[in-house]
Amino acid sequence: MLISSKQTLKESGYLAVDVFTTGERDGLQRTLLLLFTCSVSSLLLSLLLFLYLLLTLNYDLAVSGGISCCFGTLLTVALFLSKRVRCLGTLFVISIFMKKSRNLLLTAGTSLVLLRNIRNTLENTTGLVRSMICNLQAKKAAVIAPFSKYVKMLKWLGNMLKGVTDLGVLNLDPQLKVSPRLESEKFQVTLGEAEQKLNATVKYVKSIMNTVSSVSEKMFPALSFLVLMMFIALQIKRYRSDMKYQNRFVSRRFVAFDEKQKAEGKPHVLPLTAEEEELYTPLPSARPTTREGKAMLKFGVPVASHLAAWVIFITVDALLYLFVDIVTKKLSELEPFHIPLIVSIKGIATLIGIPLSEENHQEDFSYSVTLFEKTCLPKPKLLLYNSIVPLAAILLLLLLMALIAAKASQIRIMVCERFFSNAAEMRVEYLHAKILRKRLKKRKEKNNSGYTSLYLKPQFWCPLLFRPKEHVQTIA
Repeated sequence: MLISSKQTLKESGYLAVDVFTTGERDGLQRTLLLLFTCSVSSLLLSLLLFLYLLLTLNYDLAVSGGISCCFGTLLTVALFLSKRVRCLGTLFVISIFMKKSRNLLLTAGTSLVLLRNIRNTLENTTGLVRSMICNLQAKKAAVIAPFSKYVKMLKWLGNMLKGVTDLGVLNLDPQLKVSPRLESEKFQVTLGEAEQKLNATVKYVKSIMNTVSSVSEKMFPALSFLVLMMFIALQIKRYRSDMKYQNRFVSRRFVAFDEKQKAEGKPHVLPLTAEEEELYTPLPSARPTTREGKAMLKFGVPVASHLAAWVIFITVDALLYLFVDIVTKKLSELEPFHIPLIVSIKGIATLIGIPLSEENHQEDFSYSVTLFEKTCLPKPKLLLYNSIVPLAAILLLLLLMALIAAKASQIRIMVCERFFSNAAEMRVEYLHAKILRKRLKKRKEKNNSGYTSLYLKPQFWCPLLFRPKEHVQTIA
């Protein structure tokens, strides 16, 4: 029972593929099966469109659902009626893992690096500049502290002098008035202008980056979809009209045609020579060829160049973070500078030159100065993890695609053969005739070269004087 179910499922799958590729609707069963496969295919693509509209463009649920339903209905009708649309959709799904998808992933990775790491670099640089402005503003207020110490010192000296000048008979009352004032209006205006200019620059750059991010996130997938569909449509057109377009694969159809030619007594080309096997690849073929290795290398060159650019941007962002973080730690570890300011007065009372008493007065006016205010220290951010994880996923997909890219041409040709059998027959006949023409041309060149070499031999002109050695030995 299980074996029969598997066999029935397998036959149904083969029948569905045959109906989907040929489009032959001879009976009701084939028609319903074609309608079912078209409906399932359009449902999957409509689901992708729904997610794109809902999550990327932030459309409402009702709007996204309505647009997706209309798109799915129209796509089902188009797939059911047109073989070209079915081939276009199949190649589109396959191309997701091919060259165009590579470009999409590379662009996504570049956008990720530009919009995250460069923005983070800008924010860290802005934080560093703002911390310097904050420190200057704090230092402006801190400049008054040393002056207050000196004012206290002068007042203390005045009090000491007041005691010394009190002679009992004549009292000198010195009044010392000190008021510190710091002229800083120009300094304050300069700092304000610098901060306003910094804020304006940061706001302008962020607005540009937000605009680019929004446009790239919303419009780039749609534009890429249109470009990819145009590329696939052009490829289908070239396959049907241009017999030379990628006509270098020896498929099963080609083998059957050659066997038919051989059975009818006409010229055949199989088996191929060693030189021809390098030019014409069996279809399908699991063995990697030199051409496929070059295709993988060509696929990987843009990936390597983009990876180098990503590493440079991420490294610059990480180095700036380390620089700001190290400077912040070193500045936070600095102890305030201690400025010792100790004033002492020694007073000696004398009478007619004879010292009577001695008094020592000492006061500490020392103060401390900080090089950088801790409240103004910058706080950098590092987005290393947020950038590396998505980029690692993108690179993993690109690696898998590089392995598949070598067989991309074979897969596309096999799909086109299934959908356009008449064009495939014409291409087989063209390739068969092309191989025969090349063989005939090489045979003629070989015969001509043989005749030319015979003309240049001396025994052709004087056979009695220049006889072959074997013939001479036989006569002897």
